[in-house]
Amino acid sequence: MSEPAVRVEHVSKSFRLYHERNQTLKSAVMRRRVSVHDDFWALKDVSFEVPAGSTFGIIGSNGSGKSTLLKCLAKIYVPTSGAITYNGRLAAMLEVGSGFHPELSGRENVFLNGSILGMSRKEIVSKFDEIVEFSGVSEFIDQPVKNYSSGMYVRLGFSIAITVEPDILVVDEVLSVGDAEFQAKCFAKFREFRQSGRTVIMVSHSLDSITQMCQKAVWINRGTVMAVGDAAMTVKSYRDSLSGSL
Repeated sequence: MSEPAVRVEHVSKSFRLYHERNQTLKSAVMRRRVSVHDDFWALKDVSFEVPAGSTFGIIGSNGSGKSTLLKCLAKIYVPTSGAITYNGRLAAMLEVGSGFHPELSGRENVFLNGSILGMSRKEIVSKFDEIVEFSGVSEFIDQPVKNYSSGMYVRLGFSIAITVEPDILVVDEVLSVGDAEFQAKCFAKFREFRQSGRTVIMVSHSLDSITQMCQKAVWINRGTVMAVGDAAMTVKSYRDSLSGSL
């Protein structure tokens, strides 16, 4: 058995919900007490493995903990407890235009974002035409990205992320912003990734996309793993729960 691309072991993540926050040190001294807060556990003892060379889905309702889990996987959040281990180079695309500077042109942002993702300038130069061609924004590549539509942001950002050639690519629901043609190109790229032994982890509210694209999936509800395994079976369990709640 090969090593999993990602191993999530007993991961929990909490956030403090303040009832009354001290805005300044002076206000804390004047009130002579610290702010009162509760701990909100967005993730509770989450464990699963992502097989190498697979497309892995994360599903669940709004507020279930999907985004928190994805940000832990992308190393944006540090788990309160537990551990996540990786077998390979990671790239993540979680928000529209993440890593872009709005005042810079698309061309300048390709170099900026590529460097953030670990590419050398030489690598970016050699792959620049490929990035622009895949994104489909060549006519606007020298325009400030603040003038881009959300779809153009996504296409360029995704094109940079996949060109980094990561071993593990983490993608949020942002792909839903793209049009049908671009989504088809993305799914074709995911298949290429899988065939070359790379791994994709994706969050989507489109259960049909998860069933179509993913081999394995995890269903999160209120921060807890409800099911993990074959994508079609996991989606079915989730759908059955929704039917039962109607």
